[in-house]
Amino acid sequence: MSRALDIDAIRAEFPILSREVNGKPLVYLDNAASAQKPNAVIDAIANQSRTAYANVHRGIHTLSNETTEAYEAARETCRAYLNAASTDNIVFTKGSTEGINLVASALAGEIRPGDEIVLSIMEHHSNIVPWHFLRERHGAVLKWVGLHEDGSLNMEELAEAIGPKTRMVAITHMSNVLGTVTEMAKICQLAHDADAQVLADGSQAAVHIPVDVQALGVDWYVMTGHKLYGPSGIGVLYGTAEALDRARPYQGGGEMIEVVTRDRVTYNTAPHKFEAGTPPILEAIGLGVALKWIKAFDHAEIEAHEVALYNRAYDGLRGVNGMTVHGTTPDKGAVLTFSLQGAHPHDLAQILDRYGVAIRAGHHCAQPLMEHLGVSATARASFAIYNTEAEVDAFIEALAKAREMLV
Repeated sequence: MSRALDIDAIRAEFPILSREVNGKPLVYLDNAASAQKPNAVIDAIANQSRTAYANVHRGIHTLSNETTEAYEAARETCRAYLNAASTDNIVFTKGSTEGINLVASALAGEIRPGDEIVLSIMEHHSNIVPWHFLRERHGAVLKWVGLHEDGSLNMEELAEAIGPKTRMVAITHMSNVLGTVTEMAKICQLAHDADAQVLADGSQAAVHIPVDVQALGVDWYVMTGHKLYGPSGIGVLYGTAEALDRARPYQGGGEMIEVVTRDRVTYNTAPHKFEAGTPPILEAIGLGVALKWIKAFDHAEIEAHEVALYNRAYDGLRGVNGMTVHGTTPDKGAVLTFSLQGAHPHDLAQILDRYGVAIRAGHHCAQPLMEHLGVSATARASFAIYNTEAEVDAFIEALAKAREMLV
């Protein structure tokens, strides 16, 4: 049975939410950048460090065995969270960025000049720059897909962009700026019909909507721990058995090998062939605890709560003169990105911080999208399970005061 969505009780599990900033109660609305951590995660990392820490997979003593069991249990939790077929499909990484770089590196050996990689203009830089490496070093061609006015992906353009030279379609599952949720299953169908692979950037989606990688049909899926109420420095790359078997190792070192001699090397099987060196052991264990913490709640109730907060904030901004909200597609995630005419986003964020309200300002590592929107930067408020209606009202009130100062 799922836990009740008692927001006051949930907030009590996040010690940082009780602090003040500039003499005001903290209103943390920068969750799309990084979420706060519950006691369950904090305690799990501390307790593992206190009671059973050693390197994994390499020892036969008790501490090593106990740590290995906890580490591999976290891999199973990640498998279940994404509904992967096997733990062999789950590669631990430093985060989504490393996962995407790993896939790009694996694909590099197959790329020939003129081969195409299809991206959308709302991608995070982490899902752009690794593909530029293939453009610069291997002659790949990047093809860009645009958006409709409401911020939804132009699926007609996507279908036209995919062709016989397409090798990879790399698309966000949920935009970190617009909150747009893409039609990933349909994207996979279009790509696979052209014998192309699909990488879905799930950095935002994995937090806010249920993800079933088998139902979606993706070849690759990435998510990152620090947005999932877990630690930083840990993430997950999901790959199908075929994709992982086909991919060459990303880094060399311990753990990822079977035999090393002076004149040859044979590699381990997936996922271990992609996990060279001592892994982020405590971070992986913390991520497993974070995912279990999330799964204790009904995901539909979490989503409804976050969307209600977004709608309350959107309604509070909608009538403000000079205010533009970027991204209004239906069924979007709880990410509110906006511009206020006559006010720089950095100034807005700085003034809101005086009132204890933490938002993000800048290009959000999405400069091609900023160019499309015709701005150099935007402000962004993003909502999480522990945010409240009172915090939304505090955000709107602080924004009104900032507008009086700046406009």
